[in-house]
Amino acid sequence: MKKILIFTATYNEKNNIQKVIKRIKRECKKGHILIVDDSSPDGTADEINKIIQENKKNKIKLIVRKKKNGLDTAHKFAYSYAVKNRYDYLITMDADLSHDPAEIPNFLKYLKNYDFVLGSRYMKGGRNELHFFRFILSFFGNKFIKFILDLNFTEFTSAYRGFNIKKMSKFHLKMINSKGYSFFMETIYQINKFKYRTYEIPIIFANRKQGKSKIPKIEIIRTLFNVLRLSFKK
Repeated sequence: MKKILIFTATYNEKNNIQKVIKRIKRECKKGHILIVDDSSPDGTADEINKIIQENKKNKIKLIVRKKKNGLDTAHKFAYSYAVKNRYDYLITMDADLSHDPAEIPNFLKYLKNYDFVLGSRYMKGGRNELHFFRFILSFFGNKFIKFILDLNFTEFTSAYRGFNIKKMSKFHLKMINSKGYSFFMETIYQINKFKYRTYEIPIIFANRKQGKSKIPKIEIIRTLFNVLRLSFKK
């Protein structure tokens, strides 16, 4: 029996987190859930603690950090947690219902044969439901990354991904230097360098219905800088 960890990071997701947890447990009954919350002022952590107290069998681990330390550090923590606790598979996803937990069984199916599985909005069968400006920014941003880094992927910025921890012994998210959302792009770059077996699966990225997007405009500049940095390095 494979040991599975499903991770998400939260900040002001009180209105979404109950639905997210419920759907994850429905799709992966034997999986464990790790949530890192950066002291959400809306009481997200309190909502998660209620769920934990209601049913200890949910196998939910909540880590509350004192301040907003960034999405990249939360993902690095999750990877370290998965390695330390000897999980076989780690699946990471957003907590705003933009990633459908119904795709989790699909990730698990391909993790049996591949080291890294990436959810892509831009391959055949995938779809991005973001509103016009954000869609254009995401679509052409991913095209730009692919062109500059010359990597055989259709998606670089999605956080919906699966890691076969036991097979990726030479890799760790701690080696990723990029901060913020460009962290996801560099992760793929580094995994490709190690020549791990990778696979893309189509996902539908839904536009959030509750709460607000937390992507600051500075991320556009930061990602451009990091793409060029990796290109020169390559």
